[in-house]
Amino acid sequence: MNSLTLFTPSGVLPTSDKLRRAAKRLSQLGFDVAVDADALAKHQRFAGDDATRLAALHRVADAAPSVALATRGGYGLTRLLDQIDWGRIGHSIEHGTRWVGYSDLTALQNGLIAHRKGLAMWSGPLACDDFGRSEAEGGVDEVTRDCFVEAMSGALEAVGFRESSRDTVASFDGLEARGRLWGGNLTVLCSLLGTPHWPKVKGGVLFLEDINEHPYRVERMLLQLQQTGVIDAQAAVLLGDFSGADKSPLDRGYGIRDAVAALRARTKTPVLTGLPFGHVRTKVCLPVGAKVDLYVQGREVIVGWQSDPRLAHAGH
Repeated sequence: MNSLTLFTPSGVLPTSDKLRRAAKRLSQLGFDVAVDADALAKHQRFAGDDATRLAALHRVADAAPSVALATRGGYGLTRLLDQIDWGRIGHSIEHGTRWVGYSDLTALQNGLIAHRKGLAMWSGPLACDDFGRSEAEGGVDEVTRDCFVEAMSGALEAVGFRESSRDTVASFDGLEARGRLWGGNLTVLCSLLGTPHWPKVKGGVLFLEDINEHPYRVERMLLQLQQTGVIDAQAAVLLGDFSGADKSPLDRGYGIRDAVAALRARTKTPVLTGLPFGHVRTKVCLPVGAKVDLYVQGREVIVGWQSDPRLAHAGH
């Protein structure tokens, strides 16, 4: 049975209800679930003060469970980046731990690439957001659940999706690319620019998503990455979900499609849309930091990777 530890490295959990529900459901999926001692700690908007959350991160790393699943995102890991013992985190991965999460976990995942290149974490569900929903809230998404279980078992070696039919992408048909997979939440990733925790990836496959950011803000961050040479240096860019923002009467038809078009007009790097990832119910698992192969046939996109014991260990 795979050991799985639930920990809270960023934002506070307001109640324990979703945590208990997530732990029960994950146990039913065959995981031996443990909850970190400070998972429900509270300090302002954080899951404990910085020292508490840093200690929890290192405690989980030292225990090296099969799976280290964050309960939620929010904000908080940026405060810890300068103090994280990346050697301890890397040691846990080398011993089979699969760290999983998204949103604020983008800082940890890409910081690892910057400090311990060659190792990887998983962008995937969060315990409370994805496994802790009540039935009235829609319960657990089956695709998200099944993809997570397959990834944690070491069996997941590819994900596929269909490029958005709203975009004209005939020129992407036949595209093949290979590179390091990296990225995650656009806002969090941009916050790493110019810091020691920025992953200097060239020729990679960059994936991005965000929530509650107006399309003009998304465009501004995308162009920031392009103007700094980041996007132009990639083999491909995959865009996930960018929903949640309120429309403005000033938009006059302007939206995410226009933001994507603005980026495509300024780079030769293929920019594909439709990746099932982000702050949405249905999301795939992606090995952040792993070398992947990208294939496009018509509008069908496949992202695959070779099984690697540092990405998906059989368990302890």
